Amino acid sequence: YPFLGSRRIAAILNTEGERIHRNTVQKYMREMGIAAIYPGPSLSKRNLEHRIYPYLLRGITIDRPNQVWGIDITYIRMRHGWMYLVAILDWYSRYVVDWQLDQSLEIGFVIETVKRALLVNKPEIINSDQGSHFTSPHYIELLKDQNIRISMDGKGRAVDNIFTERFWRSLKYEEVYLHDYVSPKETRKGVNRYIEFYNHYRPHQSLQYRTPASMYIGNNTCTFA
Repeated sequence: YPFLGSRRIAAILNTEGERIHRNTVQKYMREMGIAAIYPGPSLSKRNLEHRIYPYLLRGITIDRPNQVWGIDITYIRMRHGWMYLVAILDWYSRYVVDWQLDQSLEIGFVIETVKRALLVNKPEIINSDQGSHFTSPHYIELLKDQNIRISMDGKGRAVDNIFTERFWRSLKYEEVYLHDYVSPKETRKGVNRYIEFYNHYRPHQSLQYRTPASMYIGNNTCTFA
């Protein structure tokens, strides 16, 4: 149970008749080099002055690449502190179109990632949550200038961006939680390694065991039987 901290472990042991103080549990955890997995900071805080756009994807059939992209930000835990990961995911293929890690939450790293992705392809619709990065005038104007339709999740409805949420889960359980990143350089290396694997070698049951790259780019050598 990697999500249990010293307080809960001590409580469980005490209910089972093992008299132990939380400080003792903390001491043993330090000696064993283990730590609980805690939720990171909230990344979806709204700016109440910014316009919110409606969710455009309810009931829509997504049947081609670059029809819909999803963009989101998550945190990546290091041994000391956090890095923040923005990723753009093609909903049809689950392909990670572009991504970037940063140690701050400034709007710049989101804008740079979108601009870089648009040099390669352009979606008809891009979907996000209602966080301040995605309601920022800089972000909104960038998409409008490209004639991209803007869609936003309903408040508190992570299911509206389900493909990106599933990618975050895969990334964290198959890569991040298995490593103890000690530096931003090591974190970038690990995330890059996983996204290359995810795009080009990891088959998806929902894609009939094809890879995201084979669906997005059409490279059939990346399919699995």
